[in-house]
Amino acid sequence: MNQEERRQKRHSETKTARLVFVVIILAFFVAAAGAVFGLRQFLFNDDGKENDDFLADSDTEHLETDDTGAEEPPADTGQAAPPVAEDPLYQQALSTVSGMTTEEKVAQLFFITPDSLTGYTNANVAGDTTKSIYQEYPVGGIIYLSGNLQNTDQTKTMLGKMMDIAKERTGLPLLLGVDEEGGSVARIAGNPEFQIQNVGDMSAVGATGDAQKAHEVGTTIGAYLKGFGFNVNFAPVADVLTNPENTVIGKRSFGSDSQIVAGMVTSELMGLSEQGIFGAVKHFPGQGGTAGDSHEGTVTLEKTVDELLAEELVPFQHAIDAGVQIIMVSHMSLPNVTGDNTPASLSPKVMTDLLRGRMGYQGIIITDALNMGAVTASYSSEQAAVAAIAAGADMVLMPQDFKAAYQGVLDALANGTLSEERINDAAAHVVKLKQQIQTAAQ
Repeated sequence: MNQEERRQKRHSETKTARLVFVVIILAFFVAAAGAVFGLRQFLFNDDGKENDDFLADSDTEHLETDDTGAEEPPADTGQAAPPVAEDPLYQQALSTVSGMTTEEKVAQLFFITPDSLTGYTNANVAGDTTKSIYQEYPVGGIIYLSGNLQNTDQTKTMLGKMMDIAKERTGLPLLLGVDEEGGSVARIAGNPEFQIQNVGDMSAVGATGDAQKAHEVGTTIGAYLKGFGFNVNFAPVADVLTNPENTVIGKRSFGSDSQIVAGMVTSELMGLSEQGIFGAVKHFPGQGGTAGDSHEGTVTLEKTVDELLAEELVPFQHAIDAGVQIIMVSHMSLPNVTGDNTPASLSPKVMTDLLRGRMGYQGIIITDALNMGAVTASYSSEQAAVAAIAAGADMVLMPQDFKAAYQGVLDALANGTLSEERINDAAAHVVKLKQQIQTAAQ
């Protein structure tokens, strides 16, 4: 091979090497591009949206924060709050409800007096007659009034037997309730036969500005109620007394400052809870600004939702955030919320949209007593019970005619006015609380 041939060979080899190098580089870039594209497809859906499954598991330190490092809260759109994460206790209760008959489910939605159950006035025993009637009407709760409560021994015996009757019939505890606010509303401490000191008016407690005083009220009341066998107290009163002319709430309220009332309410709830008593906060959305008496007729408050949220609803929101399990809804009319004079206790805009949706409440919604004039003046027992449950109530308290109301709900379910899903949901809220009571007793 001469010199010229050797030069041409070297030139050819150099060109080949360069070509191989270029091919290798091109292959590298193609591979890199493919990897980037694949990663993008993993991070984003086909429409370019972020892959939530990946982001949910990734480090969240990149989220936008304010100067304090806290996550930026979403803007208030005025719409219903997003649903909370699935509650396993609710699902367990729903499973229990699925094994009940329709009649048993519907019965669980009623919280009535022993008089309404048995037909006797001032019923003060739970004997064979009560047991026989409860077999047919296994209601979710019994509320005891002054005429049912005579003395310590009688009350303990009656409540103990009533609980046994319920457990034997349903396999679940019975909600045994009473109005024991203190002051002028005290079915136990207001009766000298029990020899229990009354804790006094809540207005005096609120005037101290010391939430620990409200906690002591809850502890004191809770302790003696538990001793008698109760597990529900229809207290504390969360109404903010903004109208000095209001005589129905009056001294039952902790005061006129919504923040002070909120602190007192949550503290009393804690005291009750520590003694094994579930407090039922009332009277949603707060009737301390009204002037009438819903026992007699329609009571109206002209405030808007935003105005309510700024004042009347503050104690209720604090109670919800603290984990309250029962909220009682009043019969007051809120035309600037509902668009008409429908009682709050019969309004889906109040119970479902506002209390459940906007405020995020997940516990039992119970109406105030349906035998009050604000309801009975315009609705039959059947109509009121059906309307309340359809609007979002889980329990109806003291309908004027229990058996008519009970049959009315069954009929509404049969004709499609009420859905099976709504009945199951309401019953599940009730059963969930009962299963918590059952677990705590084990």
